[in-house]
Amino acid sequence: MRWLTEAFEPAFMQRALLAGLMTAAVTSVVGTWVVIRGLAFMGDALAHGVIPGIAVAVIWGFNPLLGAMVAALVMGGAVSLVSSRTNLREDTSIGLLFVGMLALGIVIISRSDSFATDVTSLLFGDVLGVTTDDLLGQLALSTVAVAVVLVLYRPLLALSFNRDKAATLRLAPGWTHFALMAVIALSIVSSFQSIGTLLVFGLLIGPPATAFLIVRRVPAAMAVAVLIGAACVVGGLVISFHFGTAGGATIAGLCVLVFFAALLLGELRVALHRFRGPINPTAPEAG
Repeated sequence: MRWLTEAFEPAFMQRALLAGLMTAAVTSVVGTWVVIRGLAFMGDALAHGVIPGIAVAVIWGFNPLLGAMVAALVMGGAVSLVSSRTNLREDTSIGLLFVGMLALGIVIISRSDSFATDVTSLLFGDVLGVTTDDLLGQLALSTVAVAVVLVLYRPLLALSFNRDKAATLRLAPGWTHFALMAVIALSIVSSFQSIGTLLVFGLLIGPPATAFLIVRRVPAAMAVAVLIGAACVVGGLVISFHFGTAGGATIAGLCVLVFFAALLLGELRVALHRFRGPINPTAPEAG
């Protein structure tokens, strides 16, 4: 226990823990719908699409959260525009804008005197450098994102499994989809300062995907995903503290590692069940 508690004695590690836990909570709740809807590529694109807005904010000296939010809205709107005005599949427009926004962001940052530092901070975050003001801003945005998801639970559920049925029930599938895109962007924006735009995707996808290997119901998946994400945050920060690894990267890597560990355990369980053979239904029960 001393090895665990020692890591969180410094004040900066306590702030990093709070930031990481908030990130795990919001990304797990929102990421559950990303996994259900098959929107992983869109989530990845949004995670990179905010970079130009953040870059402009950093260079011009205004709030990076505002710049990230504007860029995310531009990215989402551009994807919808290209998809509706051309015969291209949505994943093609997402891929084009994904590369374009990332390139634009790097080009803008390259005009900065601290190019390498700015790029590293944007892509990989600085969970150990989170301030109290960062925590307050993250708390506000995370609360809004989670609240929207909970309020829209029924429309999101209907949209995820049958868009036509959702329209029949007058649950506004179009507006629900737009709201989900906004919430995904909000969860990314609220977390990029601690985890980074590149690595936040690990928390957005990893814990929810692992949760669906364990449970099937959506509320249970959300709860399990939050627990898995929180465990990865704690484990990642402890490893980072004792072994000097990058905090955000260690957390994201653990999310992926836990997914494959759960997948392997599931496969081993199935293989063991097959090896033992089916249980004879006519056999008498003990006792």
